[in-house]
Amino acid sequence: MPLTDDQQAEIAQARATPRPTLRAVSEGMEAHLYTAHEVLDHGFVRVIDYMGDDAAIVQAARVSYGAGTKHARGDEGLIRYLMRHWHSTPFEMCEVKFHVKLPVFVARQWIRHRTANVNEYSARYSILDREFYIPAPDALAAQSTVNNQGRGDVLEGEEAERVLRMLKDDAGRAYDHYEAMLSQEGQQGLARELARMNLPANIYTQWYWKCDLHNLFHFLRLRADAHAQYEIRVYAEAICRIVADWVPAAYAAFEDYRLGGATLSARGVECIRRMLKGEEVTQETSGMSKGEWREFLEVVG
Repeated sequence: MPLTDDQQAEIAQARATPRPTLRAVSEGMEAHLYTAHEVLDHGFVRVIDYMGDDAAIVQAARVSYGAGTKHARGDEGLIRYLMRHWHSTPFEMCEVKFHVKLPVFVARQWIRHRTANVNEYSARYSILDREFYIPAPDALAAQSTVNNQGRGDVLEGEEAERVLRMLKDDAGRAYDHYEAMLSQEGQQGLARELARMNLPANIYTQWYWKCDLHNLFHFLRLRADAHAQYEIRVYAEAICRIVADWVPAAYAAFEDYRLGGATLSARGVECIRRMLKGEEVTQETSGMSKGEWREFLEVVG
């Protein structure tokens, strides 16, 4: 289990002392509170706190109070309208705070989403644990020959064993030196803020990450996509499952219009209109580049 004994005790205490509240709650999200969802070999995602639900999105859109006289089906239709027409502010009325344990190199990808509040475990004050992300055999892949930032075929046999051995040995050696450089009893040692520079990028860190639902959907649209790097995608997929229980109507609209939808250029729309009229459209007559045409065909089949 990736949780420490102290974290497990904290969770047990929080669950044992529930408090009544007058604020709106999401029953689906209540079931996720404090529960750690394991990701990768030592990581996890857990919900610390949240605000709002599907009704909060509708309420903000109508600038009204209470449930009003609209039926649930009308509320769902409004949420789909908001998603379809890219109205963002009603979704900003919902917020969630996650506790995430993740490899440092994944955190450096994640932090590029500059629309959240983040507080990370500090290696200046504390000593990082000896925990490293080591890919499972089916996640060890060669460099793609067609995508400079993607993966190709899975490594097998002796080559896979050689790479895994180097990953484990290098991580362990770096941590041994990290410990040796730190201040020890009777020895001055090196400051923690300097010793940490020797740690590998696959060591685990932790942070609290608070984000509104609009920006969370943007994060998930990019990172839960099949083209995203596997190691961050599995975190996004875990969060998707949580959000689906938190705001089911909003997530269903997001899944339909963003995750499962596609964006077409004006040229792409014009090509579809021509195709519907029975015209033969080619890359040369479309006005698109080869790359645009290839992506267009992936959408229209």
